[in-house]
Amino acid sequence: MNRLLAAMTIAMPLGLLSTGAFAGETPAPEGAKVYIVSPKDGETVKSPVKVIFGLEGMGVAPAGVSKERTGHHHLLIDKQMSGDALNEPIPSDDMHRHFGGGQTEATIDLPPGKHMLQLIMGDANHIPHNPPIMSDRVTITVE
Repeated sequence: MNRLLAAMTIAMPLGLLSTGAFAGETPAPEGAKVYIVSPKDGETVKSPVKVIFGLEGMGVAPAGVSKERTGHHHLLIDKQMSGDALNEPIPSDDMHRHFGGGQTEATIDLPPGKHMLQLIMGDANHIPHNPPIMSDRVTITVE
């Protein structure tokens, strides 16, 4: 029994238990919209790239803070999310950048070439809202 309790104590904060209970639970505020202010679609830029986030119809709260009509930004780089992935916590890696401190812009290093950027809002647990609040994709070329 003590082993089970210890395992649950470790697994729950790490999100290793079923995330089905969290999937899609946070409703998206009606009319909420996230978008990339800069860089513009089709723009040619130099690295590091400053990405400015835009948000309408909701507020920003740090990760872990569960407050109605809020979320925090995640930047997808050369990745797309759809289907069941939208019911799970957004991964955290070089292609899925988390801004759980409530940041509204970021400077990112990107190698030369074409890159696709997209913002998605996550709730306190990094799970997309229901329905997901995602920006249009922005394609840029890094010199």
